[in-house]
Amino acid sequence: MLSNLDYQIFHLINEQANTFAFLNGVMRFFAEDFQYVFALALILYWFSRNKLNRKMIVSAVVSTCLGMGISFIIGHLMYRDRPFVTHAVIQLIKHPANASFPSDHAIGAFALAVTFWLYGKKFRLFWLAAALLISFSRIWAGVHYPSDIAVGALIGTLCAVSTRYLLLHFKRPQQLVNLCLELYEKAEHKIWNKSTKPQSDDA
Repeated sequence: MLSNLDYQIFHLINEQANTFAFLNGVMRFFAEDFQYVFALALILYWFSRNKLNRKMIVSAVVSTCLGMGISFIIGHLMYRDRPFVTHAVIQLIKHPANASFPSDHAIGAFALAVTFWLYGKKFRLFWLAAALLISFSRIWAGVHYPSDIAVGALIGTLCAVSTRYLLLHFKRPQQLVNLCLELYEKAEHKIWNKSTKPQSDDA
């Protein structure tokens, strides 16, 4: 399952952790922690209270969940050990010795970044660059092979495009999303009004 070319590219990238050690802190950040920046973006877009932003978040979450489901199936059908399990590598971050193929980080990053792109967000190039850096850093850090990343990025992208297409061209999914948002916004409006309503003075 692991081709010689795949390992050679992995080795070439992973060895840069020695050659350019001053970059390792940045790579660790992208490999482990930048996913939380994506999570913060989801929260900020959602609480902008803009309906299109909220539809985008629904699309992003559905895309990510779909991608993770596909990853779970592939990981069991085509199990591959992590690089650090079968080879001597420069491992910059701790990681369980679970399935390496495909990369869940690449799936999530590209599902979100491509969704932001499809909805025309102002900083869409930034999010795509971040997805690329997250993916690349996972190889640099010694926890994924290049093909893990490539397939993960492809799955995340296809899930984002498919979900966006589904919500644009099929009435039932559109109606379901609109209904869920409408119910949520009604509940949100009631809670907001209740929290901002002046308390009566019974004294």
